[in-house]
Amino acid sequence: MAKDLEGIQQAAHEEVDRHLKEVYADPELTAAHHEQLTKVWKLIQSSKTPPHRIMPWRVRLYCGHIVMTSCHAENDKPPRSTKCPECRKGPSRIVAFEPIGLAGEPPNSQTATPSAPRKSSRAELERRIAALEEKNQRLRDEQAI
Repeated sequence: MAKDLEGIQQAAHEEVDRHLKEVYADPELTAAHHEQLTKVWKLIQSSKTPPHRIMPWRVRLYCGHIVMTSCHAENDKPPRSTKCPECRKGPSRIVAFEPIGLAGEPPNSQTATPSAPRKSSRAELERRIAALEEKNQRLRDEQAI
C-alpha cells in the first residue's frame, strides 16, 4: 500500500511539473497564471483566522517529545497526529494534550473605551442651575426657622 501511495505521489508531481512547463513556455499563460495566483493568495489572506479563534495546545507525541500545535478554538481536541519537529517522525500520534489558552484576546465591546458624555445645552444647564438655587433657598429657609 505504501508503494501505491508513493506511486500516486510521484505521478502527481510529474503531472504538475508537465503542466507548469506548458504554462511557463507561453508568456500569456504565465501572466494569467500569476494573476490567478495573486487572486487566490489575496483570498487566503483575507480569510485568515483571527488569533482569538486559535487555541494553542501542548502535546506529547508517541515518540516521547513534547511540542506545541494549534487548531481552531471550536475544536475540543488538537489534531490526532503531527510531525515531530525534533526527531522528524511524521506523522507522530498525539498521546496526551492540554490547551494553553487562546492565541489572542477576543474583541469585547464592554472593554472598549466609553464614549464621551453628551454635553448639555445652555438651556438645560440654566434649568439645572435654577432648580439647584431653589433647593438651596428652601434649605436656607428651613435652617432659619
